[in-house]
Amino acid sequence: MAFVIPDDLAPEVYPLAWLLGRWHGQGVIAYPGIEETVVTQDLVFDHDGGPYLRYESTFRAVVLPDDGSALVPGPDGQIRAVDPPPPGSVWSTETGYWRISPERDPALPVDRHPLEVLLTDPAGHLSLYLGSTGNGRVDLVSDLIARTASAAEVTAATRMYGHVQGELMWAWDLAAFGHGLQSYASARLSRVDAPDEPGQDT
Repeated sequence: MAFVIPDDLAPEVYPLAWLLGRWHGQGVIAYPGIEETVVTQDLVFDHDGGPYLRYESTFRAVVLPDDGSALVPGPDGQIRAVDPPPPGSVWSTETGYWRISPERDPALPVDRHPLEVLLTDPAGHLSLYLGSTGNGRVDLVSDLIARTASAAEVTAATRMYGHVQGELMWAWDLAAFGHGLQSYASARLSRVDAPDEPGQDT
């Protein structure tokens, strides 16, 4: 079935139209001091006609450590054991906005578009990513990560999203809690809901 670009989608975000809809799948979160945890992810890209996409992501725990405890970073960045939420409970959420930048680096290949992504989470982080999109792929590098006084220290991050045989595969690397940049989360998602408004096939 062909994907349909909604008639009311702003032309500025046509390069991101392939992300529109609701995605669901399974992934893994793991980091030094955080035991590997299987999660499900619900990811939504939608729009309100403005020159940007709205983004919302929710992780839920599926498999928890065998001993019934979880190691998580506290507000001071120190790793400590806590009683984890039961399976199905929310692990983390993010919301934000994605837009194609009006400023283009002359060195950017003609088949890529400059991208700006602003994300926030309830743990106290606000992240600005810069990157590019094209040919069903997104590459992002953190430009700024601001945090509240009680939030864990995160100093850098990268993200990669790829459209592979109709599925969305993505990976998130972090430099946090005194560790260098390394894998934090990844997932494979399937589209479960797409825009159904009349529009242009793609």
